[in-house]
Amino acid sequence: MKTARRASNVEVPSFLRQLVKETEKMVTFFFKGGPKETGSGEEDDLDEDDLMPSPYLDRPILEKHVSEGGSQLGVNYAVGSMQGWRAQMEDAHTCMPQLKGELTEWGYFAVYDGHAGTTVAQYCSKHLLEHILATGGVKANEDPEQVKEGIREGFLNIDRHMHKLTRQDNWDHSGSTAAAVLTSPRYIYFINCGDSRTVLCRNGQVVFYTEDHKPFNPREKERIQNAGGSVTLQRVNGSLAVSRALGDFDFKEVDWRPETEQLVSPEPEVYELERTPEDEFLILACDGVWDAIGNEELCAFVRSRLQVCDDLRDICSQVIDLCLYKGSLDNMSIIIICFPGAPQVSQESLQQEAALEQQIDMKVEEIIQMIRSRDEDPDLVYVIKFLAAEEIPGLPPGGGITSKRDCIISSYQKHIMTLRSQEAMDTEGSEEDSN
Repeated sequence: MKTARRASNVEVPSFLRQLVKETEKMVTFFFKGGPKETGSGEEDDLDEDDLMPSPYLDRPILEKHVSEGGSQLGVNYAVGSMQGWRAQMEDAHTCMPQLKGELTEWGYFAVYDGHAGTTVAQYCSKHLLEHILATGGVKANEDPEQVKEGIREGFLNIDRHMHKLTRQDNWDHSGSTAAAVLTSPRYIYFINCGDSRTVLCRNGQVVFYTEDHKPFNPREKERIQNAGGSVTLQRVNGSLAVSRALGDFDFKEVDWRPETEQLVSPEPEVYELERTPEDEFLILACDGVWDAIGNEELCAFVRSRLQVCDDLRDICSQVIDLCLYKGSLDNMSIIIICFPGAPQVSQESLQQEAALEQQIDMKVEEIIQMIRSRDEDPDLVYVIKFLAAEEIPGLPPGGGITSKRDCIISSYQKHIMTLRSQEAMDTEGSEEDSN
């Protein structure tokens, strides 16, 4: 089956270098209080911030890790991740489309967004499900309330266990959010602890999404204050940006308080939703994705890509690229789970996509010729900015012109090569005439 043309392997060093410089300025402005001016020949005065290692790299690591799988029940999935601008990759994930034993018709998927280290996220990716199943609440003849209680107890149990390991084995001080789904033949159980998020698209619409656990949410803020803490700069005690997480045991040291009433709670929120034939797909992603794009935008974008691309791994990569170029500075991980009701590639959508890319190609050529007519160098970043200001019908919903970056780059390189070849021929012709 054909898919829409892409050019994801094209290297554009000059474009990336310029993008890096622009983003570096943004990072400096937001995280170091703006650019510093220094006199010529003078050394910068070092302050405390300069001595601390930056959580960001000088340039992003763009290598993606993608994989896919499926089950005999007609469920297909793909997962993609990228380190990006962060100095360390702290995300982890779990994908189990079919569980074992009596739960062969059940599936489990989860994204873990680690912070201050990788230990908790990695440990949970390997062991959280077994702690949930060990409670005995998840059974083939399911009782939704028992399943939800089993999930909740599984989270609390693994957090207690990791707390002991931290004290015994001198673990790092890391923590991790967890956004997961447990699917049965009848229900989807949405599990959330932190600010990663899960969204369900049904019949073309977002019908459910999990709520981020942020310290400034009224209910979360009340618990934090009751535990003797404060919410400063929208963070727990001015430090941690999530109010619920696994690990983070420096925020769970009030011995006389229950674990769910600590500064940071390991208790997940769990909801069940009955499955329908109109269910199309689920998206699980860390906040590096959601910081750059909204629920409806992302679902619309994924839905449009499913109609022109039959490779879920490629769609995950496109989402990651889209969020990177929309300004995400965080690690990014995403899982897309497609049910039998998901949109399929159609000839009509492929033709519309081909027509769109042809229109973009023509506009890129026009812009290059216009710039060259003014004896200026047609810079790629300028071309993209010019296109962004244009009204181009048919762009992918939720993605806009940003999502067609690869098409623009491919077209730009093609027309630049043609232009330079023509100029070289004209130069040779002029030299021959002069001789």
